[in-house]
Amino acid sequence: MKRGYACRDLESLKRVAAGHGALIGIYATRLLDSPLPWTRMRQVYRLLGLVKRFGAARVEAASQRTLALDVVDVTRVIRILERALEQERTAVGLPLAPILRPRFARDPTELAPPRGDDHA
Repeated sequence: MKRGYACRDLESLKRVAAGHGALIGIYATRLLDSPLPWTRMRQVYRLLGLVKRFGAARVEAASQRTLALDVVDVTRVIRILERALEQERTAVGLPLAPILRPRFARDPTELAPPRGDDHA
């Protein structure tokens, strides 16, 4: 894999992607279909990272959805996978990650202007 990246071997990159699923391979090929394909290699590596993170079956399904809409954007695939994961967690009853207040956030009442009757 490192050799293919160093040599900008696009064909080996396509083979690795296709090894995870036919649609993932098609998606990688579509990503690299550009006048300057080596500028899009990071997007393919990002796609392969999603396979490691979410699994090939989920990325294959997300790739199918985006290819059906003719959208070739890895960020869209990420959104689809994260939303699907959130829906699965809520369906099972697992809580989502808690929303944390920023460290220096203040209570809105502290910033409210004083009322006229409070000064007396």
